[in-house]
Amino acid sequence: MPRFVLLEHDHPTLHYDFMIEWGSALRTWRLSRIPSEAASIPAEPLPEHRAAYLDYEGPVSGDRGTVSRIDRGDFEILAESRTSLELRLCGERIIGTAILSDWTRADNEPAWEFYWTPETAYC
Repeated sequence: MPRFVLLEHDHPTLHYDFMIEWGSALRTWRLSRIPSEAASIPAEPLPEHRAAYLDYEGPVSGDRGTVSRIDRGDFEILAESRTSLELRLCGERIIGTAILSDWTRADNEPAWEFYWTPETAYC
């Protein structure tokens, strides 16, 4: 199964990088806080990252802070469209269904959000 990781990243301000294996790279979103039950979190899409971040903790090159792992595990794609991605996550802390969805704000700029529904029966 493909893997995911949630990293705490302290640069330029404290945030969390949610990364999923996507081919040979990691599709990545910046979250403003750790996912919690029944809360929508703004999710800023970032450029793809190297797969090495699945297992890495420590300083980031180019003086871009430090990352530490909050969670990791496997995931399964439940549904996928141009504007959303529904995943079954089986992590050490985050277990359940996560939805990443892209919607258009009033200023016609795209915005993503992350929503997690915890469940324990999956893993």
